[in-house]
Amino acid sequence: MAEYTAKDRVADLRKRTGAGILDCRQALEENGGEVEAAAKWLVEKGKISAGKRADRERSEGAVAVVIDAARGAIVALECETDFVAKSAEFVQLVDELAAELATGGEAALEVQKERVEKLAITSKENVALGQCVRFEAPEGSVLDSYLHIQNGRGVNAVLVELAGGTQELAHDIAVHIAFARPEYLRREDVPEQVVATERQTAETIARNEGKPEAALQKIVEGRLQGWYKEHCLLDQPYVRDEKQTIAALLGPAEVRRFAQVVVGA
Repeated sequence: MAEYTAKDRVADLRKRTGAGILDCRQALEENGGEVEAAAKWLVEKGKISAGKRADRERSEGAVAVVIDAARGAIVALECETDFVAKSAEFVQLVDELAAELATGGEAALEVQKERVEKLAITSKENVALGQCVRFEAPEGSVLDSYLHIQNGRGVNAVLVELAGGTQELAHDIAVHIAFARPEYLRREDVPEQVVATERQTAETIARNEGKPEAALQKIVEGRLQGWYKEHCLLDQPYVRDEKQTIAALLGPAEVRRFAQVVVGA
């Protein structure tokens, strides 16, 4: 049997952890040449390093969306640079995390956090889970999704639950959401404070423009209607046919809920 040399131990440790040669040598020296103990030592040291990186901005990353029958999920994995975000290892990990969340829920995703920590160590960046969403559609509803890909990684993911409509319609709505980016489903979902703020802003602008007092209320209401058309899905003009709203496109179908996760948003 060939001798398991110190060089072999270093190579084995590098393969397991992705750490540099000098770090691996130090880890082995600190742990009596035991590879398992050295790997644990490196992870612990890596966690300390990751903690130091935790305040660095994570403005890049990738998103993935997965649908498995009546279950769907979006996962965002955040990092510091697009160089790391578009790497094969990063993209594969976010895809697998989304699949875990869709099929197994949050508990399954929790189990995978060690893989995220290891990627932070090997990439030497602040890598962490971002927004994660999971839908489970009841009977009579369908799920569909859209993923916009840029430079080989997902950057804009949408998940839609539709009742009383087709899979094709659900997909059309998902594509629309990806590009129109509504914040709310319907007007009733907008918080009262947000409406009040927008109303006050519209009134202030109208007064600054010198609009007559008698016309202020009508002008403010008109501008508020325009705000709803930008921010509420059902009020938005459909991106493929701006002559009809999303509400008109849906007909008797109903969007139960939707989620959108965008890298860097």
